[in-house]
Amino acid sequence: MLNLVVVGSVALDSVKTPFGERHDVLGGSAAFFATAASYFSPVSLIAVVGEDFPEVHLKFLQMRGIDLTGLERRPGKTFRWRGEYSHQLNEARTLETRLNVFETFRPRIPEAYRSPDLLFLANIDPELQHSVLQQVKRPRLVACDTMNFWIEHKRTALVRLLQDVDALIINDGEARALGGDPNLVKVARTIREAGPATLIVKRGEYGALMFSRDRIFAAPAFPLEQVKDPTGAGDCFAGGFMGYLASTGNLSEEAYSRAVVFGSVMASFAVEEFSLDRLRQLDYKEIEDRFKAFKRLTFIEDL
Repeated sequence: MLNLVVVGSVALDSVKTPFGERHDVLGGSAAFFATAASYFSPVSLIAVVGEDFPEVHLKFLQMRGIDLTGLERRPGKTFRWRGEYSHQLNEARTLETRLNVFETFRPRIPEAYRSPDLLFLANIDPELQHSVLQQVKRPRLVACDTMNFWIEHKRTALVRLLQDVDALIINDGEARALGGDPNLVKVARTIREAGPATLIVKRGEYGALMFSRDRIFAAPAFPLEQVKDPTGAGDCFAGGFMGYLASTGNLSEEAYSRAVVFGSVMASFAVEEFSLDRLRQLDYKEIEDRFKAFKRLTFIEDL
């Protein structure tokens, strides 16, 4: 079992989809990631919240065995995001973002976290992501996420960060923007030449693609009868991916492929309810069963 650390955001989300509406529910990249990862391995979380952050959310994260030593609680209000989805559910329309205490967040890595085996840098300013790397002993695996805003406005800092990253996990739109080409195969070569040995491209309802030195691996999206809220699905994917690797201690290419499927499994559960409500009810047997169902989607015996 390898130790896993995530640095990112913990937020209060207000979300509206065609299937309902929720206000001030638990959100943020680090919260989604850590919850998904906690089904596979212990995980330590570094983020910041305000004095208004509900105790019930802290208790939930602690109940999942997530180490909150690195969660700062500051005077002021917690980061809040409000968004809305259309029936297509492809991308949220952001209605309001209030950074609050997150605006001045400067990750400080507690001494106990400074030798992580696996480190995930969730979607924050690439300069802050790089500052985290400067505070830790080199992990066996560093993976990160980013978004179009940083690609457009902090490209130089992001490119510098990628030189020290082993795996980049982003969606297809972000990959095309970063690689400067509509073709994902060409994009993958460009991004991998910039630093990350592995690029994982999340493609929503079309599944995920992993590009590494010797192969391209594809995992489908799981066909679901009910999708209520896609918020945080990508972070749950990353949490499942990194959590599985931490649980096995195996960082081979075959393990990465299995980890992509486990990431897809966790994302498929996350979208079935609002916020982290589906993951609150989840048990590991359901994860195993859906992993087997994923395999049946793609494997034909004696083909």
